[in-house]
Amino acid sequence: MPELPEAEVVARQIRAQLTGCRVRELWVGRADIVRQGYDWRPWYVDARLDSVARYGKSIAMAFAKGGETRYLVAELGMTGLLLFASVAIKLPQHIHARLVFDGGKETELRYWNPRRFGCLRLLDQGGLEQYVRKRFGSDPLAVTIEDFTARIQERRGRLKPLLMRQQVIAGIGNIYANEILFRAGLHPHARVNRLAPSSRERLYHVTRTVLTEAIACGGSSVRDFFAPDGGEGSYKQYHLVYGKTGQPCPNRCGATIRRLKGERSSFYCPRCQRRR
Repeated sequence: MPELPEAEVVARQIRAQLTGCRVRELWVGRADIVRQGYDWRPWYVDARLDSVARYGKSIAMAFAKGGETRYLVAELGMTGLLLFASVAIKLPQHIHARLVFDGGKETELRYWNPRRFGCLRLLDQGGLEQYVRKRFGSDPLAVTIEDFTARIQERRGRLKPLLMRQQVIAGIGNIYANEILFRAGLHPHARVNRLAPSSRERLYHVTRTVLTEAIACGGSSVRDFFAPDGGEGSYKQYHLVYGKTGQPCPNRCGATIRRLKGERSSFYCPRCQRRR
């Protein structure tokens, strides 16, 4: 599933190529792919794309028309992609929506999603605010260290599930949670309320470093992710533990990477990430 770095790459590419362009057509091939605002589709014709933002793992495109602003929010889900028309697409029957533009470097943005776990939402300003408020906690690239550590300190339970809880910290999924915890030297099952202040602060800095580095690499194309221009993210070359069960610990501590099975597998070093 695309996580924060991949969503940020998508938002930046759309922003660079299509901001200021006008919508000539909004085509939706499956009504069930639009979870909210399906009947608002005609409004977007002749609207101008004003801005593109990321909320957690979602991309929100703001359109202006007649003094009003409305939004198209794309959730990518497990296999969803937003792709420009210049990109050759395998299995085009899984293109479920198209935005056709005038005046841009690209002419079309396509929503491709074979498994349909993601969706689109057409929202007004109030709808967007409600959507963000209900679904997303602090953005790890924008939150202050004081707010981040306070959110961690007030919680209970295991650390890795907390990192992936979107209503607490938005945008982190399984890949980056594993990488962050290894670099921070914290066990995935560490009890959140027992973390030392120094551990919480280290977790904050490592989280921001890993996510920033991943964005600079275009994200992690582990299975299905491609950027709108068809590019693959290269950060998977820098993964230290994710998917590396049985391989030597990259810290050369003498241990091997283990896998904790569960709803989402955890990869960790039993020596560098001792559970205290």
